[in-house]
Amino acid sequence: MPLDRIRIVLMAPSHGGNIGACARAMKTMGLSRLVLVTPKEFPSAEATARAVGAEDVLDRAQVCASLEEAVGDCQLVIGTSARSRRINWPLLDPSEAARRVVVQSATGEVAVLFGRERIGLTNDELDRCQLLVSVPSNPAFSSLNLAAAVQVIAYEIWRAAAGPPVAVPDEPLGEPRATHAEVQRLYQHLERVLVELEFLDPENPRLLMRRLTRLFNRVELTTNEVNILRGILTSVTEFRQRTKS
Repeated sequence: MPLDRIRIVLMAPSHGGNIGACARAMKTMGLSRLVLVTPKEFPSAEATARAVGAEDVLDRAQVCASLEEAVGDCQLVIGTSARSRRINWPLLDPSEAARRVVVQSATGEVAVLFGRERIGLTNDELDRCQLLVSVPSNPAFSSLNLAAAVQVIAYEIWRAAAGPPVAVPDEPLGEPRATHAEVQRLYQHLERVLVELEFLDPENPRLLMRRLTRLFNRVELTTNEVNILRGILTSVTEFRQRTKS
């Protein structure tokens, strides 16, 4: 089932009760894959108490030591954010995000990433997301409780999955989309080469990599395209080494 390819990822949750409430919110909407990145307390009695019938979701929850471990095999990662950012990311409302999640889950793994209760996602964590989703709310008090945010997104995913079938787009150029881990290795490789070329000053990066990340995130790169780009970067490095010798 496509819903089985959708994971809800909680970044460094600090309260066991919130984890349990998120598990319950997920189960009511047919979602079962909960991933916790460096939770402060888990397992916990409070998480179990708040799950109220969704203990099976807690029992199957995956605990990860890093965000990379949590989403590395995903072809689409959508982050949640209630704050405006210095660099704009492609922003969806919950229903649009849910449609993207359901469509992509027909062919690959998808993650919806939720930030910490107090501060949300960091900019570095947002760099790992192709898209952002924001829940419209009262501008004077826009911060949702973590479990409430999960409930809203899970509800929209349930509606999208239960609605009229959506045409699943073909893989780009008939090739599999690159995974999150493959794209991140491209970004790391690109950054190293830009430093070598002295195009990027690591002491004064001026958001260059963040802007390049946003550019590439707008494109659904395939594994083959990532390999081509990395091959070009390798050739640049080898050419520089030859010309120096």
